[in-house]
Amino acid sequence: MEYSKEDLTEAKRQIDSTLHKLREVVKTFEAKETPARYKSQITLAQRRIKAFELANVLIEAELKK
Repeated sequence: MEYSKEDLTEAKRQIDSTLHKLREVVKTFEAKETPARYKSQITLAQRRIKAFELANVLIEAELKK
């Protein structure tokens, strides 16, 4: 599929925003009195962070073409 530079730039902007929010979620859960209780939520958020970071790398590579 072909995407315009504007589409890719907007997608990257949205991903960056979501990454920021996810990182804050992880910090919040880890700062709780019993972070082990939130282990599954922390793991899910960390996996999403990795997925979005990968998406960002691919978008950046596409924008450089």
